[in-house]
Amino acid sequence: MKSRTIAAIATPLGTAGISVIRVSGDDAIYKVNQIFKGKNLNKAKSHTIHYGHILNEDGSILDEVMISVFIAPKSFTKEDVVEISTHGGILITQKVLERVLETDIDLAEPGEFSKRAFLNGRIDLVQAEAIMDIIHATNENAIKVANKALNKETSSMIENLKSQVLTLIAQIEVNIDYPEYDDAIIMSKEIIYPRITSLLQEIDDILRHSKRTQYIREGVKTAIVGRPNVGKSSLLNALLNEDRAIVSDIAGTTRDTIDAFVNLDGVTLQLIDTAGIRDTKDLIEKIGVDRSKKALKDAELVLLVLDLSEKLTTEDEELLDLTKDKNRIIIGNKKDLKRNLEISTIIEISTLEKDGLRNLEKEILKTLKLDNLMDKDFNYLSNVRHIQKLKEAKSALESVVNAINLDMPVDIYAVDLTYAWNLLGEILGNHQYGELLTELFSKFCLGK
Repeated sequence: MKSRTIAAIATPLGTAGISVIRVSGDDAIYKVNQIFKGKNLNKAKSHTIHYGHILNEDGSILDEVMISVFIAPKSFTKEDVVEISTHGGILITQKVLERVLETDIDLAEPGEFSKRAFLNGRIDLVQAEAIMDIIHATNENAIKVANKALNKETSSMIENLKSQVLTLIAQIEVNIDYPEYDDAIIMSKEIIYPRITSLLQEIDDILRHSKRTQYIREGVKTAIVGRPNVGKSSLLNALLNEDRAIVSDIAGTTRDTIDAFVNLDGVTLQLIDTAGIRDTKDLIEKIGVDRSKKALKDAELVLLVLDLSEKLTTEDEELLDLTKDKNRIIIGNKKDLKRNLEISTIIEISTLEKDGLRNLEKEILKTLKLDNLMDKDFNYLSNVRHIQKLKEAKSALESVVNAINLDMPVDIYAVDLTYAWNLLGEILGNHQYGELLTELFSKFCLGK
């Protein structure tokens, strides 16, 4: 059965040197050849580029183009693919796409090319998601994480777990179905228990490292908190190296949370400059304080700012208590003034003189365990969906351990082992179709 031939603009729509229109499907080469004046594309070899013109219906020239030909299965979608490089104007790109669609080719849905690559076995679901991670990466380390997934290193890690689980299932099933087979290993709980616990330790290690990888991919929600007028907005501006927040000597100047993004050595921080948390009768300021408390609750890292030139206040002590269970760095601002604050484990800075900021940046990376990263640190899970499925698989394996502790029959173990195996497969997309794929690929770029 022939696949529907689809086309879409694969580059951002705007004024540029070139734009690329991608066409994929069984009729891609044949139909584009109908509107192309140049080499006969039907006789072209795979992975070749050809100069010519796209013609209007009346035979006149629409645009001068270069056409790349990829013959199945050696293409991104494993279908015949044609990529038309046109001049990069908005109008001409639209006109060339319209001309392509006039040949009875359908406009692609968002993510449809990547979806076909997945369904045709060119990539697994982890690789498909990595494509969009590369496109949306906000720092160099996020690109490294995505490339590990795209090159199937992350998938291999999950495949290894699947293989270990499948071996256990198979050996248990052999015992159940072929008890007379003398060469089969008798799968007693004494054999199964250490192998399950080893698997659980491996999964725990992956999940522990994956939190850091998730920080790299998604960024870290970082709340800057402190009582009014200690220099929270000044710290935000200093880290950004720009005047994003209004700074004054008047307490309560910041009435609402302010979001900004900063890149620290390959790690993106979503900085949230909060309104000073204090009791207030000012209705507007109270709304800001309530939002600050929510930002603090959601934060993955807290930068608590104190004033080095003043003694610890009741408000400071309340904030120290409020943030004691958070991932926290205590910062003493105004080190350019005479020190009156006595507190240990504090990073001293001066936002006025921009002194101590590099030490603060190093402490942030150290606190997040993102300093001294090595190549292997990028090959862990960073996607929320992947992490959740791995946690569910871990829970299924823990159920096997519980069954062993309750001295239940060995054949019962296979039920939870099979469930764990299926959950690991869902990470790769081995057992998931329908609504998940529709939702996932709908978030892709048009033309991708």
